[in-house]
Amino acid sequence: MMEVELRLEKMAHGGEALGFYQGKAVFVAGGIAGERVKVKVEEEHKTWARARLIEVLEPSPHRVKPQCPYFGQCGGCQWQHIDYQAQLQFKREILAEQLARIGGLEAEVLPTIPSPWPWHYRNSVRFRVTPEGMLAFQGLHTTDLVVIEECYILHPLVEEVLEALEMELAPIHSLKVKVGVRTGHQLLILETTGEEIPELSTELPASCVLIPPSGPPVVMAGSDFVQEEVAGKLYRVSAMSFFQANTLQAEKLVELAKEFLEPAGDETLLDGYCGVGLFGLALAGKVAKVIGIEENPFAVNDALLNAEAQGVGNALFLHGRLEEEIGKIEKVDLAVVDPPRTGMEKKALEGLLRLKPRAIVYVSCDPATLARDVAFLVGKGYALEKVQPVDMFPQTFHIESISLLRLKS
Repeated sequence: MMEVELRLEKMAHGGEALGFYQGKAVFVAGGIAGERVKVKVEEEHKTWARARLIEVLEPSPHRVKPQCPYFGQCGGCQWQHIDYQAQLQFKREILAEQLARIGGLEAEVLPTIPSPWPWHYRNSVRFRVTPEGMLAFQGLHTTDLVVIEECYILHPLVEEVLEALEMELAPIHSLKVKVGVRTGHQLLILETTGEEIPELSTELPASCVLIPPSGPPVVMAGSDFVQEEVAGKLYRVSAMSFFQANTLQAEKLVELAKEFLEPAGDETLLDGYCGVGLFGLALAGKVAKVIGIEENPFAVNDALLNAEAQGVGNALFLHGRLEEEIGKIEKVDLAVVDPPRTGMEKKALEGLLRLKPRAIVYVSCDPATLARDVAFLVGKGYALEKVQPVDMFPQTFHIESISLLRLKS
């Protein structure tokens, strides 16, 4: 493949820097907008190509030395070579570009809210286990595994579990750790490919759960959940339930949801993709009723137990897919949705339009699907009023945001 020199013009959705050569878009991992670089084209298509960075001829003032020795091989972090303030600005620009290009939306994107902890912030992690029993992450732009001995974005409580672990990992397919940053709770989750139960040894008072290929999770030690505190409320998060990976930024999302929705006290709130009830329960004291919908049965159970523990009596949690369950609801005044990276199904969006909530808060972890879904809502009578990126994942290209849509009168 050929080597070329080019000027990198901007950061692209997906984390690579984008330049052009003979009219063709060239994506370069490890580059930074503004740099002049020498690259080797390794994957070529009709209108675009992907190239490997060989040499930085004119470095960006935002280029810094990555902390992690695995940077460039491991697929976990893509932006450790960019200083943190520049990361925040690039995420804002990418979010605005995706809204404009995909959604045709000329929205003002507010400055990205930084994470209080740019490093050691993750309250959860999932490792693959190699046939030799080593912990590994998937490599950058490859299915190959990269064996990892340390990770600079894991919270110390996660690292503590990994350091204290003594067991034969060969029969384990993957290993997860979840912690409560505010509570100190620690949970080790082992996924196996066979029915054999491994022997576990650790000096920590951590809980441990085994996830077999079939059947329910098996508690090996302690309990099958951790608790985390967000905005003064305790949330139970079981082994199979999703929770935001950055506790402090999850708290910021909750604060912004309250601020954006401006609940009047006598309204009904829909909490779509509600998980363990993070948003719905946080807002329960400010509305007359909360209706949460979640397809993960473990998360629904967590939400019900969280409501009971918090003394919330006005929350109803339904098990099922939002696009199916939303048709059974007669009326809501407010809505918050936090869909997966794939965004909302069209049927769910249509169900939301039928209910016509006066305000919708859309929490997104993918700018492209956010742009698609918001454009659909804007085309059906909603106005996009606010777009606020919140840096949930420092050192990576992933962009979390919270947006406000209001029904036009």
